[in-house]
Amino acid sequence: MTTHSLPVRTETPDQTPPEKPAGGGRRLLRQRAGRQHHAGPLAYVLLAIMAVLSIFPLYWTMVAASTDNTRVSQTPPPFLPGPNLFSNLARAWDEAAMGKAMINSLIVATVIALSTVLFATLAGFAFAKLRFKGRNVLLLLVIGTMAVPPQLGVVPLFIMMAELGWSQQLPAVIFPTLVSAVGVFFMRQYLSEALPDELVEAGRVDGAHSLRIFWSIVLPVARPAMAVLFMITFVHAWNDFFWPFVVLDMTNPTVPVALTQLSAGYVRDQSLIMAGALLGTLPLLLMFVVFGRQIVSGIMAGAVKG
Repeated sequence: MTTHSLPVRTETPDQTPPEKPAGGGRRLLRQRAGRQHHAGPLAYVLLAIMAVLSIFPLYWTMVAASTDNTRVSQTPPPFLPGPNLFSNLARAWDEAAMGKAMINSLIVATVIALSTVLFATLAGFAFAKLRFKGRNVLLLLVIGTMAVPPQLGVVPLFIMMAELGWSQQLPAVIFPTLVSAVGVFFMRQYLSEALPDELVEAGRVDGAHSLRIFWSIVLPVARPAMAVLFMITFVHAWNDFFWPFVVLDMTNPTVPVALTQLSAGYVRDQSLIMAGALLGTLPLLLMFVVFGRQIVSGIMAGAVKG
């Protein structure tokens, strides 16, 4: 009698790795996200080159403002500061009435920047999170105004300002630019991504009306974008030349309009013009020095939010 041996089934160990806990992957991602990454030498070289290219125009303006017109016109031009910086700055300050021009530019740029930030944030919140009839059509109309050249509206706008009695006055510069389509579109895009619908619905459930939601929920979320929009609008309003040159005169100028007085002679004094340009740039540099840390911290807070 023959016996048949049945094959013995041996259990092989599972080759698949053990399952990791659910929170391990997230914890690992947080550790990697918090790890500092060090740049290589090439990155520092590129950053140094970009810094030099960015600072060189300002340095050249200071060099040209510190010499005389004859030295600036020579070939090769000077690359080291001269001894006439403060005398040229004093001449530019007196001849262009820079004191009044800077006060006017500060008023105009501050009012325009604040109003643009407020109205653009309100409109951006409405287009991003509120539901009403004609929302998409109105948004398309706002975006469509960006394609219209501003020069087309100069004549009717000037007639309107003259009818209101604002010709050669600061309100004629301020009121046509209290809000911009670019600012509305910028805030709408930011709030669409940064503001969750659940926060707005939670405010509705708690009985808050739209203005209360805007004040308590929207403004804290939109603060980084508002800081960026304020900075961009302030710089643009400070440097704006075309419309202030049309509607203002030399008795009540902004800084760009006042600088045209320095080039009104038969022979242009380039060193004097550069001195005036340096005076007009110093307030912007001071603003970046004073508020640069707050602006950057606000942008970074918005970037890492959530």
